[in-house]
Amino acid sequence: MIIRTVIGVVVGGLLGFAVYRFVGCSTGTCPITSNPWVSTLFGMLIGGLSARGF
Repeated sequence: MIIRTVIGVVVGGLLGFAVYRFVGCSTGTCPITSNPWVSTLFGMLIGGLSARGF
């Protein structure tokens, strides 16, 4: 179970950063996608929770 959660966190972080990098927010007004740290941490959170099954 811990391995699955760690994999979810890593994949979520990568996807969160990819959203920042490829989708992003050019004006800086989007709270999640305008900052790479926030989007990566948000992706890690969602990935970890999804891997655990909420």
